[in-house]
Amino acid sequence: MEHTGTPGFPQVMPLMPQPHFEQQRAPSAGHQAPIQQPPSSGFRIPLHSSSAFPQQNIAGPPPCHDLDGSPVYIGSAIFDKSVHPCKIGPHLHIPCSVAYGGGEVGHQGRYDLLPFTPDTMEFVLTSQGHVPAGRRPVEGGYEEDGTPLYHAVAKVSEIRVPGKTGAHLGGCNVSFGGGEHVVRDNYEILCWK
Repeated sequence: MEHTGTPGFPQVMPLMPQPHFEQQRAPSAGHQAPIQQPPSSGFRIPLHSSSAFPQQNIAGPPPCHDLDGSPVYIGSAIFDKSVHPCKIGPHLHIPCSVAYGGGEVGHQGRYDLLPFTPDTMEFVLTSQGHVPAGRRPVEGGYEEDGTPLYHAVAKVSEIRVPGKTGAHLGGCNVSFGGGEHVVRDNYEILCWK
């Protein structure tokens, strides 16, 4: 994949199971096994608009649900010169959508699922594009100029909808019901524990 911006983003999920980054293997001969920490963007599962969605044991628990109760996941849509946090609804006609230009844009092509792991990630309340003090957000992508974007969730019609946030956005932008909704206050940013 060719892109400019953050080198090393996105990180594809390893094919072989990896030790949980908070777990230690039993030391052997006085040596401690190294702890594997996830990259700042987390491990991803690469998908395509024409591919099948993985089973839940691979996708992980859905952090959100649609109006009908269907699971909704977080991910990143891959564009030519940028990567944007997105909403992934396997039940939708176009499963990957991005809040962009005032609308809900269905994404065709490559996108990456970020499995939500409650043991290592949590949603933290914030407002106005701020990263809460002392917290490390999960990187969700970047604008064409390299400005970072983070995964966020905001309430629209009383449901939690995945989207994007960044200092330059001054809030959380989510795609829902065909439009882009901008929530300035009381939304959540995805952070590492």
